[in-house]
Amino acid sequence: MSVADSEAPGPPTGVAAGTGVAAGTGVAAGTAVGTAPASLTPRLRLVLVLLLAAQFMLAVDFSILNVALPVIGEGLGFPLGRLQWIATSFALCAAGFTLLFGRVADLFGRRRLFLGGLVVLGVSSLVGGLAQNPEVLIAARVFQGLATAAVTPAGLSLLTTSFPEGPLREKALGLNGALMSAGFTTGAVLGGLLTDLLSWRWAFFVNVPVALAVLVIAPTVIEESRPDERPKLDLPGAVSVTLGLLAVVFGLTRAGEKGWGSVDVLLSLGAGVVLLLVFHAVERRVPAPLVPVAVLGKRSVAWGNAAGLIAFLTETSLVFLLTLYLQEVLGFSPLAAGLSFGVLGLGTVVGGSAAPKVIGRFGTKRTLIVGGVLQFVFTAALLGLGDDRSWMWLLLLATFAGGVGNMLVIVAFMVTATSGLADGEQGLATGLATMTQQVGITMGTPIMSAVATAAMTGSGASAVLGGLKTAIAVNAAVVLLGVLTSAVFLRGGRSGAR
Repeated sequence: MSVADSEAPGPPTGVAAGTGVAAGTGVAAGTAVGTAPASLTPRLRLVLVLLLAAQFMLAVDFSILNVALPVIGEGLGFPLGRLQWIATSFALCAAGFTLLFGRVADLFGRRRLFLGGLVVLGVSSLVGGLAQNPEVLIAARVFQGLATAAVTPAGLSLLTTSFPEGPLREKALGLNGALMSAGFTTGAVLGGLLTDLLSWRWAFFVNVPVALAVLVIAPTVIEESRPDERPKLDLPGAVSVTLGLLAVVFGLTRAGEKGWGSVDVLLSLGAGVVLLLVFHAVERRVPAPLVPVAVLGKRSVAWGNAAGLIAFLTETSLVFLLTLYLQEVLGFSPLAAGLSFGVLGLGTVVGGSAAPKVIGRFGTKRTLIVGGVLQFVFTAALLGLGDDRSWMWLLLLATFAGGVGNMLVIVAFMVTATSGLADGEQGLATGLATMTQQVGITMGTPIMSAVATAAMTGSGASAVLGGLKTAIAVNAAVVLLGVLTSAVFLRGGRSGAR
C-alpha cells in the first residue's frame, strides 16, 4: 500500500517477471517489459468486465437480504432472536478471513483462488435458495461469506496486476469502487424487488448465472498470477489475525443488538484486541510474515486504510439510518425506501467515474480531502430533515452529493492502497484494503444503531427522528475526522505518499 514519493509513477505493475496478465495484451506472463499498454485493448476490456461483474455481485450480497429478513424468518421458521444470524454469519466470514485469503492468493495463485471462490459462491447460493430449514440457510451464508473473503481480494489483485500504475489502473479502480458502492445500494433495491415480485429465494439464485458466466469465460482471458518462488505461509499469524478479526466483528455485530455494555460484547471485543496484538508480535518475529511490519509502518498503509475504513463505515451506516427515517418517520414501505436510495447509487457512479480524472489532476491526498469535505457537508445537511415527506428533496440532494464525495474518497484510498508495491505483494495490499472495506461495512451499522437508540427519548416518530439526528451528527463528525487525518498524516504526490 505504499506509494511513490515523487510525482512520477513507478515501473508498470503487472508486467514484472513472474506476474501473469491478461492473454492477448502483448505482455506474456513472466516477461519483464519496459512499457505497458497505454489504453484498454479488447482483451483488457473483457478482463475488466469479468472482474467488475464478480465484484459487483459480491457487493450486492452484503445488502440484498436485509429487506427480506422478516419474510425469510416467516418462511423457514427462524426464531426472531436468531434472524440477525442470516446477516451476521456472512459478515463474520467475509471480514474475518479476507486478509488470510488475500495472502493465500499471493502464494498459491490469484486466478486459482478467484475461480475456486466463485465455484463456492455459486454452489452456496444455489443451496441457500433451496434451503428448507434455518440450519441449511445459515451454512449457505457462511460459505457465501468465505467465498466473498476469497474472491474479493483475489479479484482486486488480478485487477491491479493486469493494469499498470497510472491512468489505466486509476480508471479500473474508479469503476470498481463505483460498482462496489453502487452494489451495496443496488442490493437493497434488488432485494425488495425480488422479494415482492418473486420470492426471497431469488436473492440467492441471482448469483448462480453470474458466477457461471464468469467461470466459463475467465480461464480463457485471465492468466495465473503468482510469485516464481512460493514462500511459507505464516500459520501463527494467519490464525491469530483471523481469530482476532472474527472476535472483533462478532463483538461489533452483537453490540448493535445487546448494547455496548453487554458482558459478551466486551469479552469478544477484548479478546479480539488481544489476538490482534498477538498477531502484531508474531509478525515482528517470523521470517515470512503474513503482513510485514515494514508495510504496516508506511503512512499510506496506516492512514490510507484509516480513510477507507471511515468512508465505508460512515456511508453504509448512513444508509441504515436513512432507511429507519424513511420507514419509521415518513412511513415508506421497505420497497419504496430501497428505491429512494437509487439517487445515492447514481451519486456513487458519478463519483467513481469522475475520481480517476480528479486524482490525475489533483493527486490522491487532495482527492481524499475534497471528497471527505463534500461528504461531510452533505451528511451534516441531513440534520435539517423534518418529520414529513416535504423534506425528501433534501434527502435526495444530500445523498446524491454525499455519494459523489464518498466515492472520491474510496477510489483515492484504493489507488493509494495498491500503488508502489511489488506484484508479489498485491494480494497483501488488496487483502488489507478489502478487509478495511468489509470491517467498515460490518461495524458501521451497529455503532450508529447504538448511538441512535441511546439518543431516543420517549416514543413515536419524533423520538425516532431525534435519535437518528444524533447518529447523523456523529456520522458527520467521523467523516470530518477522516478528512483531518488524511490532511495531516498523508504526504502529497500524484498517487499519495509514504
